[in-house]
Order: sequence, then structure tokens, then C-alpha cells
Amino acid sequence: MKAKNWLSWIQKTGLYLIICCLLFFSIVPQAWAADLENGEKVFQANCVGCHVNGGNIIRRGKNLKLKALQKNGYADVEAIASIVTNGKANMSAYKDRLTQQEIENVAAYVLAQAEKGWQQ
Repeated sequence: MKAKNWLSWIQKTGLYLIICCLLFFSIVPQAWAADLENGEKVFQANCVGCHVNGGNIIRRGKNLKLKALQKNGYADVEAIASIVTNGKANMSAYKDRLTQQEIENVAAYVLAQAEKGWQQ
């Protein structure tokens, strides 16, 4: 292979590699970055009283099942983290009780469980 062709091949390959890396890291679910085990511990300590198995003992329609999360606009980690942080109506705010990392972990855990149908 001639030097000019070799250089062109390296440039194209490098460009493709960079594009692939950017695509991969933009698609990776945020839940991967979260500590789901810690999220479960936070959930058990703070949320399970009202949300046993993803339900809601106060308002049945405002449960943590995937269909309800989608219907109510909470079908992603950011939206769940926002309601955990700030609360809404009967849902208490946890910004003064949990760290930002704990909130992100529990939000990722809730979404992961909802996607699994809250099966252990």
C-alpha cells in the first residue's frame, strides 16, 4: 500500500472509530452509570412504604409501573429524579434527605424495575 493511501486509510478508520465511540456513549443508558444496588437500598429505606412492588398505597394511578410512568411523563431517569428531588402533590421532596447520587441511583433503579415489571 502506498504511503498516501495508507495515510488516507488511517484517517478514515480513525474518523469511523471516533464516530462509533460518540454514538455508543450517547446511546448508553444512564442506568449503566448509576449504582442500581445502592438505588435499591435507597428505595427500600425511603420509598417502599408507599410504593411496595411499584404500587402506590395513596393514589393507585400514580404508581411506578411502566405504563403509569409513561402516562404521567416520568418514563426516564431524569424525570423520575426530578420528582424524587422536588416532590409533587402527595409525593414528598427528598432533596434535603438524599444526595444527588442517591437520587440518581434510586431513579435508575425505579426505571429498571418498571421495565422488568417489578419482578424480583
